[in-house]
Amino acid sequence: MADLNLRQRILLILALYLSPGMSYSAPPVSQIVVGAYYFPPVVDFGPEQQPVGLLADLMQQLEADAPGIHFRIFHTSPKRRYLDFDAGLYDVIFFENPDWGWGSREISVSPPLLRDQDVYVALRKPGRNLSFFDRIEDRKIVALAGYRYGFIDRAVDSSNPSRALSVEFSDNNNRNLRLIKADRPSVAEIAVINRSFLEQHLARHPEDRDLLLVSEQPDQSYLLRIIARKGGPASADDLTRMLKPVIADGRYQQMVRKWGLQLPENGLAGLNLP
Repeated sequence: MADLNLRQRILLILALYLSPGMSYSAPPVSQIVVGAYYFPPVVDFGPEQQPVGLLADLMQQLEADAPGIHFRIFHTSPKRRYLDFDAGLYDVIFFENPDWGWGSREISVSPPLLRDQDVYVALRKPGRNLSFFDRIEDRKIVALAGYRYGFIDRAVDSSNPSRALSVEFSDNNNRNLRLIKADRPSVAEIAVINRSFLEQHLARHPEDRDLLLVSEQPDQSYLLRIIARKGGPASADDLTRMLKPVIADGRYQQMVRKWGLQLPENGLAGLNLP
């Protein structure tokens, strides 16, 4: 194994551990570096910056299935993830949308693994209804720095926007919800929140259901996939192969439900499971 490059070692490990009935001797551990940024409940970080969420659970399961492979989490940020990728600081990112600024890079992409959407959230007030979201460009908006949003893309694409958007950026969904609940319209009238996070928040804080007004129409809906560097240690196809046993026995679906996330509408048909 010493003369094999990292990708060759990973492919051999996959063949050894994921092919039923094959005998093997334990190969040396090969490492895959995974970029991760704040995107709860997919990825969050605990008090000591350890990853928490679907990604952390999935890495644990994949390592259990293939002990010869170790996933090392590289902490990045929504704004910095492209620069860190270009600098070679990580080679794989899970649960990402290739339409979010990845088009010019040499990457391989998996079939969809998750779906989610961003919604508008405002404080519920007497006389305020869903029409409050009709002209979001006229509202004070709070959103997460470095994220891609439909309302920003639409404003950029518009040849005659009504006026410049008023957007405050932060690095935390909880802070954005606190701003809305504090009723500070000079700072924020609408927060843009991914629905999976919002549903998780409302499950923990049911008293907020009567406080918050949530748009029926999303800002954007998206599918999340694995993105890997072409020529890197593991391609998106390699990682999809690793995922198949975790999906086939239902462990992946159970993790998705645990974190309040959603599978793609057509399920996981794109993975060509047996």
